[in-house]
Amino acid sequence: MSFVEWIVTMLQSGAGSLASYLAAHVLLCLVPAFFIAGAMTALIPKEAITRYLGRDASPWVSYPMAAVGGFVLAVCSCTILPLFAGIYRQGAGLGPAITFLFVGPAINILAVSYTGVAIGLDIAVARIILSVVFGIGIGLIMAFIYRRDDARAAARVHNQETSGGAFAAGASIKRASVIFLLLLLAVLVVGTLAVDLFTASYAQITLPLGDTAQWQATLDRLVPYDASQGQEGVSVQGALLIGLLALIGITAWKGLNNIDEGFNRWSWLALGLIALTLLVAALRFTPATGGLVIGITGRFIGELLVLGAVGLVAWKWLEEYEVQEWLWEMWRFVKQIFPLLIVGVFVAGMVRVLIPRSLIETLAGQNTLLANFVGVVFGVFMYFPTLVEVPIANMFLGLGMHRGPLLAYLMSDPELSIQSILITAKIIGKAKTWVYVAWVALFSTLAGLLFGAWIDGSSIVLILGYLLAIIALVAGGLWLVRWRERRTEIAAEAQRS
Repeated sequence: MSFVEWIVTMLQSGAGSLASYLAAHVLLCLVPAFFIAGAMTALIPKEAITRYLGRDASPWVSYPMAAVGGFVLAVCSCTILPLFAGIYRQGAGLGPAITFLFVGPAINILAVSYTGVAIGLDIAVARIILSVVFGIGIGLIMAFIYRRDDARAAARVHNQETSGGAFAAGASIKRASVIFLLLLLAVLVVGTLAVDLFTASYAQITLPLGDTAQWQATLDRLVPYDASQGQEGVSVQGALLIGLLALIGITAWKGLNNIDEGFNRWSWLALGLIALTLLVAALRFTPATGGLVIGITGRFIGELLVLGAVGLVAWKWLEEYEVQEWLWEMWRFVKQIFPLLIVGVFVAGMVRVLIPRSLIETLAGQNTLLANFVGVVFGVFMYFPTLVEVPIANMFLGLGMHRGPLLAYLMSDPELSIQSILITAKIIGKAKTWVYVAWVALFSTLAGLLFGAWIDGSSIVLILGYLLAIIALVAGGLWLVRWRERRTEIAAEAQRS
């Protein structure tokens, strides 16, 4: 293969990954998450967040709440990022926010269930237990390292509250805001929950559009489908959804950029297109030689009812300025996060073709420290959306990857993808992000090593030795942080004197 062909192959892989991602994962999952994040920022006073997840909240409350919150939402890494940004900017402590960020995609109930069926219950159970333990542990470590930053931020929040600002100590959440948030959450749940009630078709219609099976064949040639390689392809429905997304982007730019100044016709057009696109995504499209068969699914009916309820509550119970603030905050998150997400997915798709499959068995066929670290590296450069990562992991297993490194990959894949790193850095800063990345890589590697040792039937003495090594590494790292802080304090005191 010539250099030009190699570059073209990389670009095609990146473009194919991006097209598949936009068609399959943005709408029913990510769009509702942006709505929820905007509503959290606009409608929930800071005091209501800081009471349970704040910098002054008891860790016995804040960290379990953060872990449970991430689990209950059952979202993937791209979806949880705007939610993480929302709670962090509303006053959540860095530690609980990090726990929320780590645990949510790591123990997504859909992914864990699929993992248990496709790969084994042992991997699924280990993923749940280790993700919760390590998520809380990483959150506590980050809170310790950056406790001064949290203290300064807490002081600023306290000053705002005592000065009688908008987020005063007596702030409470309006009942209408709670109902509105629950309905937005229902949009997410109805759009993603894979149960027969939502996935079944209850009626169907056929649009006489000619041989739509040929349309699908053309799309398959342009964006190949291969589940074993993580290539999802693009369906006829997906192509339509990408077109609708482009229209939403154009109308939202004109209608939501200045939504705080009032609604215009572009605003209403953008909202109408968003609702239409969510409903189209909830239908079932089946290309056929005689036309396009559209199945009316339970998901479509559910989304239609919930979106109607969202509109009714916004119109009847929320003030106009509250709706404007919600849409403005939502659009701010989209502008901040979505471009980085697109870049990250495109780059990950290009990098995927650089890693030969033959390397997997050679590098990760045994439960060694290097093999588990390789599993973590795969999680960084071979990112796949939630549920897609499971057949990929199954492919790795079939190629000879040990179950230990496989668990390391599954734990790191939702956390350390390129786009997740880029977006997290935008939210909490580059320095904090790279510290977080280092701890996640370390804990994921050691999780795979421990699990692999247990799978191999290693002695309890060896496994305890690994645990002691983990404790020693953590203690040593925190001691080093405290030692550097103390040296900085001594130097500052010397300068003052």
